[in-house]
Formats: sequence, C-alpha cells, structure tokens
Amino acid sequence: MNVLKIENLCKNIGKKKILKNISLEVKHGDIIAFIGPNGAGKTTTIKCILGLQKMSSGRVYINGYDIKKDFKLAMEKVGCLVEYPDVYMYLSGWENLKIQARMYKNIMNDDLYRIIELVGLEDYIHELVSKYSLGMRQRLGIAIALINSPELLILDEPTNGLDPEGIKDLRVLLKRLAKSGVGILVSSHNLSELESFCTRVCIISNGEILEDTSIKKIKEMDESKYILKVNDVDQCQAYLNDSDKILDENHIEVVRDEHDIALFIRTLILHDILVYEVNKETLSLEEAFMKRSGEG
Repeated sequence: MNVLKIENLCKNIGKKKILKNISLEVKHGDIIAFIGPNGAGKTTTIKCILGLQKMSSGRVYINGYDIKKDFKLAMEKVGCLVEYPDVYMYLSGWENLKIQARMYKNIMNDDLYRIIELVGLEDYIHELVSKYSLGMRQRLGIAIALINSPELLILDEPTNGLDPEGIKDLRVLLKRLAKSGVGILVSSHNLSELESFCTRVCIISNGEILEDTSIKKIKEMDESKYILKVNDVDQCQAYLNDSDKILDENHIEVVRDEHDIALFIRTLILHDILVYEVNKETLSLEEAFMKRSGEG
C-alpha cells in the first residue's frame, strides 16, 4: 500500500493557479527527491499534504486515510520538517523534545535518547537552543519529526545549515529509515546530494509535475556520450559526426545510442584503429533537471 497518494491536487489563490493537478505516490521504503525551481510549488504541495494550507480540489491519502475526512488518523504516523524547525530558543534541546513528546502517547525517555543518538545531538541536547548553530537546530528539527516513529517522513530543505559531516549523517539516517519501511519525500536544492541517496525523482515546474521516475532513468539520455581511448585520433576523423569531439591525441568524445556505439566501435576496429577504453558518461541529477525543466 502507498504511504502517500496524491490525486489531482490543485491550489488556487484568487484567479492564480499555484498547483495544477498534482498526482504523486510514495511507497514504503521510497526516498523521493521532490525538486523544482523557486516558486515551482514544492513547499505549497507539502503544506497541502500536511493540512497547513487548504487545497482547492483533489485528494490526499496518507496510509489510506483521506486527510479531509480522517485528518487525525492520516497524520498519526507522519513526521515533517518544513523549511526551518519551529523550536523554543530559550529552552534546551531536551526540553523541546519533551514538549513535543507530550503530544503523543507512550513516548518514553529511552525513545527520545535513541532519536537524539540517531541525529547526533548527544553532546548538545541539554544546551539552550539559542546557542545552537543552524545545523544543530536542523538536527533537532529532524529529531522532533521522528518522535512518533513516522511511516511517512516529509523534509523540506533538510540540509540547510548542515556541514559536510552532517549531510553525510543525514544521508545514512534516511537510508536506514527507508530500509525499515519509512516512505520519505525530500525537497531540496542540493541536487548532487539527493542523487546519492534518493531512489526516485519528481520534478515540478510552474505548479505541474514534469516527470516522476527513477533516478537512474532520468539520468539516461536518448543518446549518450562515450569517451573512447584510441591509438590514433587522426584516423578516427573520417568516421566522426558533427556532434563528436577530439579531446586530445588519444581520446575522442562521441554521441551515440547503445546500438550505434557498438557499430562505431566495430568500424574503428575494422579500419585497424585500436580501441583501448570505452567509458559511458551519464548525466548528473542537476544536468538532467536542467534538461527536463528547461532551466538555464
């Protein structure tokens, strides 16, 4: 069963259409990168899912519950961090967690300490939040999102303020949570980082979903670039297309689909050109996003 299912979600402000028939599914164990340019509708979508903004039309189901009809049951196993964590700066991290824990049943201190260890705040949890760095407050926000052992975790820009070590720890944590069956929706501008742990990507632009597919598939081009190491690039020139390039005295870059690159290599070999290496280049998630969304 889907942990999250969105059907034809629309959001209008006056006559302006902010979201246009957004449909999206998150299954248990998914880590979905929800990406798009500023103003595309990412945060609005997330707020509609969480009931923080009223949708104009459409349906949102969480663990099978319609948020319009069964909001309390739908939100029972949802954790979220939207933009920046909303915490009490004059209290300690521990006191903030205790306040949040009172909203749920049967949350023990041992449960909180386990979460604190997960997010790496053991040494700072009893300090005032006003003394925390932005990255430490972000860790605390993620800890709060995990208090109720969520089956759906929604994170909006979770890497804000995190140093490289913090980003690495977050990556490990999200992979671990997904492995345990949590469905995760992550919105971030840090595309290179999302690429390293997300399983699927959903691109939104101007309030519409442009693409919803696996990370692997979106990075594949219709025609791929191949770098070939050969013994003599001059002999290769007769067989190159306009889009191909000579990189140096031993390397050429050619653009072919899978079938044509095999024929091209055979042609070189038949003309006594030695091919030492063939390396296929794939798009990064950022490059794929630029290509799909038309962003410059």
